[in-house]
Amino acid sequence: MGDRLYEEKLRWFKENEKPEVVLLVGDDSTLTKIALAWTNTTTKRSQRVNPLQSDSESEVWNWLWANTTYSRQDLLARSGVFEHGFEGKLAVLIGNRILYPDGTLNSFVQRFLREKVLRLFDTKSAKSRKTESY
Repeated sequence: MGDRLYEEKLRWFKENEKPEVVLLVGDDSTLTKIALAWTNTTTKRSQRVNPLQSDSESEVWNWLWANTTYSRQDLLARSGVFEHGFEGKLAVLIGNRILYPDGTLNSFVQRFLREKVLRLFDTKSAKSRKTESY
């Protein structure tokens, strides 16, 4: 029962995303690094999911995270971020629902980061085409 409820509640958050959170990641390279590392960090739902006490949005979000395990050290290492200040930045990402407990990202943030990378490659490709034409 708890497993199904966990998946159902997580799905609700994914279906009700806010695009504005992209602004937080867009101007902060540390948040970007942690978000990117999150997608390469193994997460698991707890073996025994605690009972959900409330249906309030914030309580459900906290419940999902309380029933999720991941290695903080792996995330820290993968992100390349200094340990000082890491917890605060992670709290921003979790609190603003940019990171999901299943190891994924808010879809608007994910699209933003992909487009940023594609523009970077397109710019580099254009530069290399120019130098090849000389």
